[in-house]
Formats: sequence, structure tokens, C-alpha cells
Amino acid sequence: MLKVSSNKRYLVYDDGKPFFYLGDTTWEIFHRLDRGEAEWFLRDRAAKGFTVMQSVVLAEEDGLNDPNPYGHRPLIDNDPTRPNEAYFEHVDYIVNVMASLGIWCGMLPTWGDKWNAKWGVGPEIFTPENARIYGEFLGRRYKDKPVIWILGGDRPVEKPEHRDILNAMAAGLRAGDEGRHLITFHPMGGRSSAEDWHAADWLDFNMWQSGHARNTPNWKCIEHDYALAPTKPCMDGEPAYEDHPSAFNIENGYLEAYDNRKSLYWALFAGAHGHTYGCHPIWQFFTLGKNPKGFCRHTWQEAMHFPGSGQMQYAKRLIESRPFLSRIPDQSLIVGDAGEGTHHVQATRDADGSYAFVYCPTVKPVTVDLNKLRGDVLEVHWYDPRTGAAHRAGRVKNDGPHEFTPPRIWPDWVLVLDDASAKYPTPGSTKYD
Repeated sequence: MLKVSSNKRYLVYDDGKPFFYLGDTTWEIFHRLDRGEAEWFLRDRAAKGFTVMQSVVLAEEDGLNDPNPYGHRPLIDNDPTRPNEAYFEHVDYIVNVMASLGIWCGMLPTWGDKWNAKWGVGPEIFTPENARIYGEFLGRRYKDKPVIWILGGDRPVEKPEHRDILNAMAAGLRAGDEGRHLITFHPMGGRSSAEDWHAADWLDFNMWQSGHARNTPNWKCIEHDYALAPTKPCMDGEPAYEDHPSAFNIENGYLEAYDNRKSLYWALFAGAHGHTYGCHPIWQFFTLGKNPKGFCRHTWQEAMHFPGSGQMQYAKRLIESRPFLSRIPDQSLIVGDAGEGTHHVQATRDADGSYAFVYCPTVKPVTVDLNKLRGDVLEVHWYDPRTGAAHRAGRVKNDGPHEFTPPRIWPDWVLVLDDASAKYPTPGSTKYD
């Protein structure tokens, strides 16, 4: 099972080893994929280093009344206290495939339109009483599975009944799984779980939905939640999707792998414990003949091979190649203006100063205050976030501010600075023990 680390910044296994949350937004996987399709897709995601699939039991796209590929709906008469066993056997199968591949299911019991139909198909079916029963059912059923509970589902908490429903569902989950699994909350766009739930005893870590516009400053989102008391891990659980119209407007162009990388490194280096990737055709598993949500240009089968999904693993490899649980954000490493928009530079380092990572989204020179780091001599690498290759750039004396210029062949790079005496492995090459 998973738990929060002792410093309250990261997730770890029961034995204390770090867990890197690298998620994908597979919201409709239980609803729209058959077993063969799900297994094929999940094998691809496992090969790309993903560790969590964020998946919804009562799905957004008319998930109550539109049956799954086998003709089964999740609830009898849309009653949360009467789950349809045939539907949940399909959910079981997919969760078991995830488990066999080393993937955790970030399981949303329901999309938010089932408790707040502010928009979407709905209908609203939850009360505090049946939410507790439904939560306990799920908790018991998946008590022994690799699951992370994610309440919410992209809707705001607007009245006391909404709060009562979600508190009751959380209580049901805790009762059903005997407290074995972590719980977080997926908020609506541009918001954090912390706004409504930071003090809730059931909320183990915070989640942002930074949204689907190019160059959203999600580092500010993470900085905000990182500074809250009590301390809880935080992450961006839904940033800009690959192949999504920026700000929902096709005149702004479609988001690309470069946009995914910026969201990824900005959030991680600002203090996030992990990160979630998303792709517009994949979250809805769009196929020809289905009504696409929001200007879909590709099927999910085509979108599986978009470059962004394959590039997320390189951030995971980089972070795992250095001491994990002692990493902290530190913008004071950057001398001068860290920049805004595409040009924003984000920095992180080990608490003892033995290494630092600086994400440079453009090839503009960056000046780093080396006094923040330990060691008389520093090893320098440029890490390629497209390929995971580390290019050695020699050594520098640790003698104060130093200017570094990224290679000019690609727009974005990660500068890696190591205390030479630490003898760390090549960045991204192997896990650090």
C-alpha cells in the first residue's frame, strides 16, 4: 500500500521507498473500452513508465445510461445502493490488469455531474445517505487492490449538501477499505482541492486542475499548495492535454508535447510529488462513430503514439536518479528574473545542496547561484526531456553565480548540477539508492 512520507511532501510505499505518481487521465476506460482494448492500451502505458491511471467508475459521458461495451450499466435503476455486478466485474478485470502491470488505479467513484449537475449529462443521484453506502461498497470491493481514491470529478462544491455527500462518500470508502488507501480530490478547472478540503482529515494530498490553456503558470498553483499548513503533498492532476485546443479555442492552435513538458517540469520542480499527463482523444477514448468531445482530430488508437505520452517517463527517471525524498523547490537558485510564460525557468535541489535541476523552456542563458550547492567542483549535464539522454558539459568551480546556455538544437532542456564528490550516476540512467 501507499502512504504519505514522513516529511509530508511525497508518497511512499509501506516500506518507505518512494512512489512516483506519473498519471494518465483515462477517465472513460471502464465505460468505453472492452477488455482486449484496455489491456492493449495499459501495456503501452506501463511500457512508458506510467504508474497511475485516473479512471472513473460512473463516467462523464452519460456513464449511467450509456452501457459499457458488453451492454452493462453500472447501477440498477441509477440507484447508488444497487450496483450492477456485471458492470463491476468489467471494472474488476481492468483494475486487475493495471495491478499486473504495476499500475495503480486512481479511481474516481463518480464524475461530478452525478452530485452537482451544474453542467453535463448527470443526473444527480447522490444523497449523503446513499453516497456513504456506495463508498463503502467500493472500499470493500477494492480493499486489497492498488487503488488511490479520487473524489470530486470536475465540479465545484457549491452548497452544504455537496459537502455532505462528499464527506459521506469519503467516510464510506474509509470504512470499506479499513483506511488502507490514500484519498485526494479532483477539482474543477483552475482550482485546487485545497480550496474546499485542505483541512479535511480524509484528504491525504492535494490535487490541482490547472486547465487546458498554453503556458498556464501551474508552478504558481504548486507553490501555493506547497506553502499551506498543515503540510500535505500536492500535484497537478489535470494540466493541458496533448492535442487539445488551447483554452478550448481551435484558433489558438492545438497543444503539443512541448506544452506537456512545460507543465510537467514546472510543477515537479515547484514541489509537486508527481504529475498527470493527459491527451484529449484518450481521456474520452474517442473512436470513429462516437460524438467527440471538443474538436477531436484523432482516434484514441492514433493518439496512443503521440510523443508527449512517451516523454513523461524521462522526468520520472531523472528525479529517481537522485535522492528523492529530500528534494525541495528553490527559485533562489535563479539569479535575476525567472521569467513568465514560455520563458519561465523553474529550479529544484536537494535539501543538502548535493544536486540541482533547472528547467529551461527556451535556449536563453540562465544564471545560477552556485553558492546554494555544496562541493568545490560541480558536474554539469544537459538533460534532454524529449529522449532522456544526458549530455555531459564538463565541470565548473563552485565559486558563485555562473551563466549556463542550453544547447540550441531544441527549445527546452534540464540543467543538472551535481557535487562531483557525490559521484551520482548519469542523470536519468538508474534509480538512486
